[in-house]
Amino acid sequence: MEPTLELRFAPELRFFLAPRHRGGTLRARADSTSTLAHVVQSHGVPMTEVGTLLLDGRPAGPGTIPAPGQTVDVPPLPLPQAVPFPLRFLLDVHLGTLARRLRLLGLDTAYDNDRDDPSLFRQANAEERVLLTRDRGLLSRAGLRAGAHVRNTRPDEQLREVLHRFAPDLDPWTRCPACNGVLVHTEKQQVAGDLQAGTRAAYDAFARCPACERVYWPGAHHSHLARIVRRAQEEVSAHRA
Repeated sequence: MEPTLELRFAPELRFFLAPRHRGGTLRARADSTSTLAHVVQSHGVPMTEVGTLLLDGRPAGPGTIPAPGQTVDVPPLPLPQAVPFPLRFLLDVHLGTLARRLRLLGLDTAYDNDRDDPSLFRQANAEERVLLTRDRGLLSRAGLRAGAHVRNTRPDEQLREVLHRFAPDLDPWTRCPACNGVLVHTEKQQVAGDLQAGTRAAYDAFARCPACERVYWPGAHHSHLARIVRRAQEEVSAHRA
């Protein structure tokens, strides 16, 4: 009989498993060379989503090589997720709307719509950012310092998911949604040349992004954006209660 391990995945992680394994318990080949991290990730679960592994009930590092017949418990990360540096994000090319919403909330969020996987990996580590992506393979790259899988496809749900996972400190209306620059409040006369006549007449509060020179004011979409901000603040408060 081939030597095997018993893997027991927590319910929160079974989303990643093949449908036939979503009961949570499965057997894997024990080859005396594969680490726990390799065994777990070979079944589709990135280690960025996993808490402290248990080998026969005892904590074990991801580099541990299990022996045949042992049992591996694979728990989810405890929430809110701790990161080894000040919380900043990097998003992959599929999460542009989420990037703009995180910036709206004042969260330092890097995003570019033409980055490939190797450059995302390098940037996340070099700039000490949490890599947010729906790509499991990208999260499973060896050496990634911090990352998180975004499960949902709708931006509202994606934002709720990130807020639930990290419970970040919010500072709304302080970052440029377009480029992530830090906004500077400015007097109307300093930006008057960039405004249409109707805007100059209707609004008095303005901010400019020094990085991309965009000018912002509480215009027609402000009420919609304010609802996003209010719900986000409520979401974070609920997770900290």
